[in-house]
Amino acid sequence: MKVLVRAVFGLLCVTGAAAAPQNLDLEAVNSADFSDKSGSDVSPVLVKAQVLLDRSRFSPGAIDGRNGENMQNAMKAFEKAHGLKADGLLDKEFWTKLNEGSVDPVLITYTVTAEDVKGPFAAIPEKMEEQAELERLPYSSPEELLAEKFHMDVDLLKELNPGKRFDQAGESVVVANVKLAAGKEHIDIEKIEIIKNDRILRVLGKDGEIIATYPASIGSDEKPAPSGSHAVRAVARNPTYTYNPDYAFKGVKAKQKFEIKPGPNNPVGSTWIDLSVESFGIHGTPEPEKVGKVYSNGCVRLTNWDVEELAGLVKKGTRVVFID
Repeated sequence: MKVLVRAVFGLLCVTGAAAAPQNLDLEAVNSADFSDKSGSDVSPVLVKAQVLLDRSRFSPGAIDGRNGENMQNAMKAFEKAHGLKADGLLDKEFWTKLNEGSVDPVLITYTVTAEDVKGPFAAIPEKMEEQAELERLPYSSPEELLAEKFHMDVDLLKELNPGKRFDQAGESVVVANVKLAAGKEHIDIEKIEIIKNDRILRVLGKDGEIIATYPASIGSDEKPAPSGSHAVRAVARNPTYTYNPDYAFKGVKAKQKFEIKPGPNNPVGSTWIDLSVESFGIHGTPEPEKVGKVYSNGCVRLTNWDVEELAGLVKKGTRVVFID
């Protein structure tokens, strides 16, 4: 979906030729301000805004510096939670509130560790039957590991680090600083709302306030998500995925059940939150860049880092309401 220039870069009057592209580096992003202009597809202003939203538990999904639907939904949720006009526009009022109390830089340097590069890594086949033959569904590369570790799109990670070796311990790379904002570490939640049409999962506190949102892929016409009120039954980290031929997924020809071993590239990602609906849950994904942009096979799919965060907030019996 195309958006007006003013929606991307604030209410700025940009006419005539496009503004010259800005450098996309640590200094440009950390010093980015509302008045900045950019003619590039990826904006330092939007990278900064996405990191600040992520740190406030209003997830834009994979941090990519683009003004997509996930970003606009995160802005709307933040605006609504803070009493602003929920229009999804990056205007002065939104920018000021988002930056209140923010003192830590949004991009930092990180030294790649031996743990980051030791692997094992593996090329992950597309077909589920072939995935079942692997001993584990690990990351495919160190850059994929680092991108997930810092909630980033792999392309943005590479763009911020031209010429860098992600597979070399000791290499210094630029990453998003996604440490939660002060006061956001421990929160009490009352219930979860899954807004089907908006493809968003919303976490509410005891007084009904919105305290977190995550972009989500939610069912499809072929395999719709349920309706009504349900509850969390359990949380499984590093789950094994069991395929049942009754699912009849497109492209899967197996007529018998089979299992796919754990790992971040498992079909349900790194975490499974089991709900009181048979064979239904909230889970991660091996494709974070697609969350909120495509339908799921019935369940609620979040990025691995978002579902891990959510799993730390819920408890057995937490109410989950599906809103049509």
